[in-house]
Amino acid sequence: MGFVDTRSDGHVLVIRINRPEKYNALNVAMYHELAQAYAMLGSDPNLRVAVLCAEGKHFTAGIELDEWAPIFRSGQSFPVAAGEIDPMGVNGPLHSKPVVIAVQGYCFTWGVEILLNSEIRIASRETQFQMLEVQRGLYPCGGATLRLPREIGWGNAQRVLLTGERWSAEQALRWGMVQELVEPGEQVNRALEIARTVADAAPLAVQGCLQATRYALEHDRAESVTQMMRDLVPVMTSEDAAEGVRSFIERRKAVFAGK
Repeated sequence: MGFVDTRSDGHVLVIRINRPEKYNALNVAMYHELAQAYAMLGSDPNLRVAVLCAEGKHFTAGIELDEWAPIFRSGQSFPVAAGEIDPMGVNGPLHSKPVVIAVQGYCFTWGVEILLNSEIRIASRETQFQMLEVQRGLYPCGGATLRLPREIGWGNAQRVLLTGERWSAEQALRWGMVQELVEPGEQVNRALEIARTVADAAPLAVQGCLQATRYALEHDRAESVTQMMRDLVPVMTSEDAAEGVRSFIERRKAVFAGK
């Protein structure tokens, strides 16, 4: 039995972490199963968006440190293999299609880092977040040092990274780290609702928008405008763009094929 289950819900890939008896602690095998699920999302043309969630009371209590310590000690971060996509977004290419994440209970260490590498974040109101690495003799290496200061501000990020203190779902919402809080047990349903809305939009346009916004984070304005307009051309000449124009003229909802 694996640690990660996948199923298709229309154009939505549901990725469910399933190790609740261990509070969904990340071991090496689970990491590779997640990386394979992310690769599936990117390679299957029928899939347009993913929902990442976890079975049980907690999203995750952290990592199996005894398994990961030798890997980190060797100078590696999370070791993506050939044909996989790093779900932390540290090694190799980033996922090309949006990920909506639903979290609950404990969302510690790598749970925060995989959340920061997602596009839309839903949390149940009782969720607690924690980056406790400095309390275990190491520091985060799955993307938190890259993304958390940008997401929640320098001071807020350093407060939680340097102390290892927990923060609440309400704080995460106020800081902009999550987009919506829901009652416990409703987080996956809400994430699926949002994912289906994304899936109804034009896939090439959604992926192009994701690429353009990522590019703009790392490049100056002139470079970002050049990239944006260059990559817009194949989108505007697609069948989906023509369908968008037809649906506008005919005053109906567009139906996109991803071509």
